[in-house]
Amino acid sequence: MTKTIFKALIILSFISCSTDPKEESPTKEEKMYFPPLTGTTWETKTVAELGWKQTAVQPLLDYLQLKNSKSFMILVNGRIVLENYFNGHSATTSWYWASAGKTLTSTVIGIAQQENALNINNKVSQYLGTGWTSEALAKENLITCKHLLTMTSGLDDSTDDVDPEDLIYKADAGTRWAYHNVYVKLQDVVEKASGQKWETYFNAKLRDKIGMNGTWVQLGVNSVYTSNTRSMARFGLLMLNKGKWDNNTILNEAYFNEATTTSQHINLGYGYLWWLNGKASYHLPQSQLTFQGSIIPTAPSDMFMALGKNDQKIYVIPSKKMVVIRMGDVADNVNLALSDFDKTLWEKINALYQ
Repeated sequence: MTKTIFKALIILSFISCSTDPKEESPTKEEKMYFPPLTGTTWETKTVAELGWKQTAVQPLLDYLQLKNSKSFMILVNGRIVLENYFNGHSATTSWYWASAGKTLTSTVIGIAQQENALNINNKVSQYLGTGWTSEALAKENLITCKHLLTMTSGLDDSTDDVDPEDLIYKADAGTRWAYHNVYVKLQDVVEKASGQKWETYFNAKLRDKIGMNGTWVQLGVNSVYTSNTRSMARFGLLMLNKGKWDNNTILNEAYFNEATTTSQHINLGYGYLWWLNGKASYHLPQSQLTFQGSIIPTAPSDMFMALGKNDQKIYVIPSKKMVVIRMGDVADNVNLALSDFDKTLWEKINALYQ
C-alpha cells in the first residue's frame, strides 16, 4: 500500500509541475522583413504593437522639425514604425547622403573583394599605377586599400583635393588617423579592378539587388550619393542583417564584421568608413585629439553609424533590431558629421521604449 501511495504522489507531482504544451513552446521570434525590390509596399509596425510610448512620439517629431530635419524613419525588424517628412520634403524627394555615403563605397569594396576582383591588403598603386600621390615611391607603396578604408593613409588632410599634387606625405601609412577625402580613390580602384564604371558596378552589385533608387552626383572632388529616404533605409536594413537581403548574400559576413568593428589602434570608434559607438575612445574629423568614452553616450553601445555633413544619419542597432534614418539640413549650425544633435536625438528616441 505504501509503495502504491508513493507512486501516486510522484505521478501527481509530475502532473502538477507540467504545463500546457502551448505554454511550454517558446514565443516564436518574428522574422525580419524585407520589402519587395519594386513598388511602395512596406510592412509596418505600430508604436502600440511594440509596446512603446505613444506620448513620446510627438516630442521626438517636434524636435526633429525644430532641428531642420527633412525626413526621419525608424525600422524595427525591417518594418516601418515611424516615417515622417518635414519642411516640404516627401517620400519621393531625393536628398544627399554626404559622407554617410562613404559606407556605400566600403560595402562595394567588400563585394569586389569577395568576387576576387581586388584585395584590400594590396597597395593602391597595384590598381591605379604609381604616381597617384606626390609621395616618394617607397612611401606611396606603403598605402594599401585598407589604409583608405580606415583613414590611415598618412596623407596630409589639410585639403580635400585628391589630385596627385594635393596628396602629400604627412606620416607613414598606418601610423596616423585622419579623416580625408582620399577614400574616393577606392571608387577608382573598383573601376580598374572590375573594368566597369563605378556607378555601373555599384548599381548592379548593390543598388538594384536591394531596391534602392539613388544616383551618384559629382560635387567638386566628391562623388555624392542622393536618394529618397526609403532607399537609405534599405541600405541600413541590409547592414542590420549583416550583408544579407532576406536570404541573398550581397556582402559576405566576414567582411561585414571587419567593416563594423574597430579597424586600427588609433581611432577605436572607426571601422571601414563606418563610425562605431560604445568604444573606450574616439577621434573626430579634422582633429588629432583623442576623446574618451562613447561617441554618442545616450545611444546603444553596439550601434554603428553612417554619418554625413549636415547631420545625415544611418544608425544601425543590432541589439534592438533597429535602423534609424535622418535626412535634412544641419541641426546645430555645425557642419561636422557629428554634432550635439545626436545626444539629444537619442534621448528622445530612448523615451519611446524606456
